[in-house]
Amino acid sequence: MFLKTLSLLNYKNFTSAEFDFDRKINCIVGNNGIGKTNVLDSIYHLSFGKSYFNPITSQNINHEAEFFVVDGIFEKHEREEQIIVSAKRGQKKVIKRNNKPYEKFSEHIGFIPTVIISPADRDLIIEGSETRRKFIDGVISQSDNKYLNSLIDYGRILAQRNSLLKYFAANNSFDRDTLSVYDMQLEDLGNILFKKRKAFLETFIPIFQKRYTIISNGREKVSITYKSQLEDGDFKDQLEQNLQKDMALQYTGVGTHKDDLIFEIEGHPIKKFGSQGQQKSFLIALKLAQFDFIKDLAKVSPILLMDDIFDKLDENRVAHIVDLVATDELGQLFISDTHGERTEKVVKSTAQTYKMFYL
Repeated sequence: MFLKTLSLLNYKNFTSAEFDFDRKINCIVGNNGIGKTNVLDSIYHLSFGKSYFNPITSQNINHEAEFFVVDGIFEKHEREEQIIVSAKRGQKKVIKRNNKPYEKFSEHIGFIPTVIISPADRDLIIEGSETRRKFIDGVISQSDNKYLNSLIDYGRILAQRNSLLKYFAANNSFDRDTLSVYDMQLEDLGNILFKKRKAFLETFIPIFQKRYTIISNGREKVSITYKSQLEDGDFKDQLEQNLQKDMALQYTGVGTHKDDLIFEIEGHPIKKFGSQGQQKSFLIALKLAQFDFIKDLAKVSPILLMDDIFDKLDENRVAHIVDLVATDELGQLFISDTHGERTEKVVKSTAQTYKMFYL
């Protein structure tokens, strides 16, 4: 699978742009602020129906325009597939596959498997648990539509339960029967998410550790630990035991929406004890493991987007990483960088075809 052509109209800082890509390696080169990241983000937008960096649709429209269009022609299983994402200010976004609009955006997730590696990934280490849950959910959802639907339903039921708790507080009332309806649904969906996340991580963590060992030349050991309240006891019992606290806080305090991943290096939190280079290597190993996992399940190599990959990593390590993915039956790779000569030197060594795009 690969992206053949890309057309941008009023997308972020682009008024109009067209690209004809190489099926292997594509290097987007230019000064900071020129739009390199936006090209990669538009490809991500075609895959997920949203921007990786700014999920607010209206803020992805060029300031001087009233709409944007991102149009991509892919080749998948020897067949051309056109994906168009468009949005007008004040209107709902539209995603079309071969000119047919999707009724639900979730139906599109996983059709164009894509993995992005970006300096913004550092949020996975420094931000709260929600960022890490989104990572797990994003990886699983690309290959498991039932999981994605369960996740969407869980979020909807959780929001309704929280609204009911607020209603109870505002009206000094309580209806146990109505609350029980939400509890049962939340319990069923939460258990589905918990089991699938646990099974996913049992497969994913060894892949990640192998990737990190190769990238770091085995200099240190890293680990990922899954932390979930559902490991502490039955979800139904926890909802019951936490009811008074939920009533007081007007918020559901237990469930899979509290799950987290613990990232450690040599038994210590990588957030506090990992150097910038170690953290970057950790994140790249995380994303390459995501690439491996999706590729194995989808039976197709995901598109790999590497945004500003030279940030905090020396040229030799970048060359090692590019060579690693290039020799591992890489699908299509996109790299953004500020220095064209540096980038071309690295990609030349892979013996793969490539194109340079200077913005």
